[in-house]
Amino acid sequence: MRLGKRAWIAILVGGGLGSTLLGLAFLVLVVPRVVAHYSWSVERLFRQAPQQPIAFTHATHAGDAQIPCLFCHRGADTEAAATIPSLEQCMFCHRFIVGTTEAKQAEIRKVIDAFNNQEPVQWVRVFRLPDHVRFVHEAHIRAGFTCSDCHGAVETMTTMRQVQRSLKMGDCVGCHRQNNAPTDCAICHY
Repeated sequence: MRLGKRAWIAILVGGGLGSTLLGLAFLVLVVPRVVAHYSWSVERLFRQAPQQPIAFTHATHAGDAQIPCLFCHRGADTEAAATIPSLEQCMFCHRFIVGTTEAKQAEIRKVIDAFNNQEPVQWVRVFRLPDHVRFVHEAHIRAGFTCSDCHGAVETMTTMRQVQRSLKMGDCVGCHRQNNAPTDCAICHY
């Protein structure tokens, strides 16, 4: 006897196997996200440091060379976004600095080649807010926050990753309340 599609669905859903599979799917897909939302930051569970097209290390630039954040992320103190530096800005130094090891030379060569070929580097975004949320760097810097308050000890990071803030609304509202900043919805939401 051959079972039709409806018969199989009835067996799976009505029988123990269907309930077991549905329960397993719920445990694997839903429970970790709910737990993460209410107890840990989602980023710690699901957002690892993304692999970038060029192995840029903040430990070398911000750490060893002690280049200030605002030298590369121009406009963060005067505009909404911190922005990623242009290749032209990288070339200020990398016209002369070519690296001390083969691995560093290979990565710097990628920067130089992209600049010479006028090809943008497709960086992978590390910090991401929902599209309906507005974050203005300038206002936070003006209020006295440092980059490391939210981004962590960037000067020690060989790979940029999201740390410190979970970027959940409750964290932002809590910080605003602690620092007597506005909590009106329209401050952060479009």
